[in-house]
Amino acid sequence: MEISYVADTFELAAQLIPGLLNHWRPYVPEDTWESRVEKLQSHMNRNELPMAWLAHEGSRALGTAALRLYDLPGRKDLSPWLGGVYVAPEFRKRGVAGSLCQVVEARASELGFQQLYLFTLDQHVFYSRLGWRTMESSWWNGHAIDIMTKVIDAG
Repeated sequence: MEISYVADTFELAAQLIPGLLNHWRPYVPEDTWESRVEKLQSHMNRNELPMAWLAHEGSRALGTAALRLYDLPGRKDLSPWLGGVYVAPEFRKRGVAGSLCQVVEARASELGFQQLYLFTLDQHVFYSRLGWRTMESSWWNGHAIDIMTKVIDAG
């Protein structure tokens, strides 16, 4: 498995759009193919936020994750965020998501950040295993979420 910037693998990353749409449709029903393409394109950065990565094996896209300045509407007091973690169902339980999270954390550290945030609907146990702690409960698009945080070493 390799992990590359989406900026270097956009065409490959686009393979994940159908799965992303299907996964997020219950929470973001207005999401479209075009809005997903625009979101991926907006993350095609290497030195400024937002930036995203793609886990891939050869010509197969496995999953993605992003580092964003803000990810939860109404919470600009918290920054930056690990967001957009998604692994295609056939590649789950293989360490892809954990590897993507490590890459995001390492880049955040290189950029001088000392703390990260994320929100999750149902993966708090997974993130807890990676050293994240629940900060508070909240709501996003009418759904209960947990806001989590992790202290990282600034590089």
